[in-house]
Amino acid sequence: MAALPATRTPAALAVTVKQQAVTLGAPLGISWAVLGINTLLGGVLNNFGVVPRTEAGLRGILFAPFLHGSVAHLAANSVSLLVLGWLVLAFAGRRRFYVVSAIAALGAGLCAWTLGAPGSVHIGASGVIFGYLGYLMLSGWFARRVMPILVSVGVTAMWGGAVMGVLPGQVGISWQAHLGGFIGGVLAARWLHKKTR
Repeated sequence: MAALPATRTPAALAVTVKQQAVTLGAPLGISWAVLGINTLLGGVLNNFGVVPRTEAGLRGILFAPFLHGSVAHLAANSVSLLVLGWLVLAFAGRRRFYVVSAIAALGAGLCAWTLGAPGSVHIGASGVIFGYLGYLMLSGWFARRVMPILVSVGVTAMWGGAVMGVLPGQVGISWQAHLGGFIGGVLAARWLHKKTR
């Protein structure tokens, strides 16, 4: 008779929650600190965002997710980042969370750099957030397992309407970064679950 898997002790759960809090809290803490410094400097750090089709603008792929235009901008992204980021972290694990984050940031940055209007500057973590959304919505399809399918269905039901953010719309919103991040999340889901199978 096969042994049943051991249940997690309260101490082990506490360690897991602490690790998740650090994993999600660190980039958010950096973003809030950067916003404070950027505000004191008059917004000069925004120049480190993605500037389409310029050599210097490529550095924004790395820096743009940590730059935000205002407290309201970062506050809105913080909520989405915590909720969707935690879902990726909880159901995929820390290693996959980092992989999804990196691919989403790369997709968002490259798409904004390629498709963005000349002279525009693209900043914010929303591209990464759309990457989490793409990963969560499609991971069930690629994994073909019950739990990922349930997560995908739940996320699609709750946040599926947000996908419209990948289309050109409101002025000042980087739909290019949203589109690239979402595609990156979908590609991450396909790649990671293909490796698992």
